[in-house]
Amino acid sequence: MSFRRFLKYERPYLILTGAVFLTTILVFWTDPGTRLHRQTLLYALALAGFVVFAFFVYRYQKVLYAVRHPGPEEAEPLSLEAEAVREALDAAQIAHIRALNEVQAKQKEHYDFIVSWFHEIKTPISVLRLMQQTEMDPRGIEEEVSRIEHYVDQALYYAKLDSFNQDYELVNCDVEPLVREAVKAHAKTFIARRVKLRLELSPTVVQSDPKWLLFIVNQLLSNSLKYTSEAGEITLSSHETAEERLLTVRDNGIGIEARDMPRVFNRGFTGAGGRSHAKSTGMGLYLAQELSKKLGHYLTCESAVGQFTEFTVHFPKHHDPYWETVR
Repeated sequence: MSFRRFLKYERPYLILTGAVFLTTILVFWTDPGTRLHRQTLLYALALAGFVVFAFFVYRYQKVLYAVRHPGPEEAEPLSLEAEAVREALDAAQIAHIRALNEVQAKQKEHYDFIVSWFHEIKTPISVLRLMQQTEMDPRGIEEEVSRIEHYVDQALYYAKLDSFNQDYELVNCDVEPLVREAVKAHAKTFIARRVKLRLELSPTVVQSDPKWLLFIVNQLLSNSLKYTSEAGEITLSSHETAEERLLTVRDNGIGIEARDMPRVFNRGFTGAGGRSHAKSTGMGLYLAQELSKKLGHYLTCESAVGQFTEFTVHFPKHHDPYWETVR
């Protein structure tokens, strides 16, 4: 930074200093009772000018040091504006670091999901290849293909999660036919594992997106089938209260341990059941909860180990999804 450029930005202070000098001279000049020798006046002006010059040289050195060492601990701010700018820069830097950490965390989550997804989908593919070498079981083939389709759908919906607000339409949905469609998609699994199905559905109309809501119900039903033993029972029911409409998926499977309950909807969480019974991406319930929130619904879970697990989709009556920005 040149001294001339420095003086350009210090112009207000230079003008102020000149004005003070001029005012002082005029006061003494116009006061008839004041006798001031010319030599004394010139000496005072020269002395004051030297002091002002020395001050601006010192300030120039400080500004030059601050420009060359812009770090937060290198030089202290020389003005209120500089301090405000530094605080703004510090805040922007902190926000940038947080945003970068969030991006890196999301990238890691995407990577972990992709790796686990590949491991998960290899199982039905391996079974299909094994079937090619043995007697073909059409029912078994259909079941494995359905599993592959389920995992592919899960990956697609996960990829669409961030751009959800561009691909949804809220309409009045009748829950009963939608649930029956989900059950039909899993019919072969019900039959193969001899799982009993109970439907206790009453006419229930909710405001949602049929495609996304069907995916949510499929995830809950798939989760129940995964952790319900053969000859078990799954119940799907709907009812209504003064505040909300409810859709419940209940099974009498292995249940969820109490220490795992607060984390069942966390991204990538599989819990003790997922680790001991089957490999899982831990994304199904997370996706179901996130999609539910974006649609203005939410999920809750109740469970007792070895007795039952019950997932409930809550549809608040007085909630308008259009009112809130879709996150």
